[in-house]
Amino acid sequence: MSVHPRGRVVLLTGAAGGIGQVMTEALLTAGHCVAAVDRDTSRLERLASVWTTGADSRFHAICADLGSQAGCEQAVEATRVQFGTVDAVINNAGIGMSSIRPDAETRHPSIEELSRETWERFLGIFVHAPMVITRAAVAMMKQGGWGRIINNTTSYRTMLRVLPYGAVKAALEAMSAVWAKELEGSGITVNVLVPGGPTDTPFIAAETGWPRAAMLRPQIMGPPVCWLLSEESNGVTGTRITAARWDPDLPTTQAAQRASRAIGWPELSADAVWLSSQPT
Repeated sequence: MSVHPRGRVVLLTGAAGGIGQVMTEALLTAGHCVAAVDRDTSRLERLASVWTTGADSRFHAICADLGSQAGCEQAVEATRVQFGTVDAVINNAGIGMSSIRPDAETRHPSIEELSRETWERFLGIFVHAPMVITRAAVAMMKQGGWGRIINNTTSYRTMLRVLPYGAVKAALEAMSAVWAKELEGSGITVNVLVPGGPTDTPFIAAETGWPRAAMLRPQIMGPPVCWLLSEESNGVTGTRITAARWDPDLPTTQAAQRASRAIGWPELSADAVWLSSQPT
């Protein structure tokens, strides 16, 4: 397949937030087209004011509510209409614990506090939306024989300590592992990209009390996401890249190897017990 004359076409959700904005700018600088999906109209407009350069712009803002199936499908269709296809999906959109209450990052909600409505809201953004968007886009990737699915999950520590955020991110990690196996050999790769810890963006509320200077810089997400969109990463699938471990002084492929481990929890596979034969 020939590369799009303006780079690959990337659908990036949560594109106007802290990490999303960094990835949007890095991908545009690398020469790709970005369909920037977000529900925050004002932030999208600010991005558009910088990156829209006439009718042939490689940046296209899409305001969509990913909490609904219609919003997810609208985002994929708007990308196709604007750029003709979708080569890559980056499922980055999210809602933080501070949406439950400002101090929920550090004073985690109890079982009794987490209502069904809260669970459904988190599941909608972190599980349902990536599934709907990926399902709608993957046919175009298969047709082109090339594609990238990149999911932003979280650290394992968070998965095991923070509800509902950790649990829904763990679900996305497991989905990523399954998709990587399913699509192996198709030219479509599935990988996870995480910062590696709390990142200095508005996603982390001031009420946490965490020192901003000690947090990771969102800019660390730029080099690994660009590498994952490059031809260098062809065939690399089923990996989890921790951006904080990316060494910019190394050649990119070596930096990727240093920052990577297998996706999901393959070390637990030895615990499974399978029947060696069917009962007669």
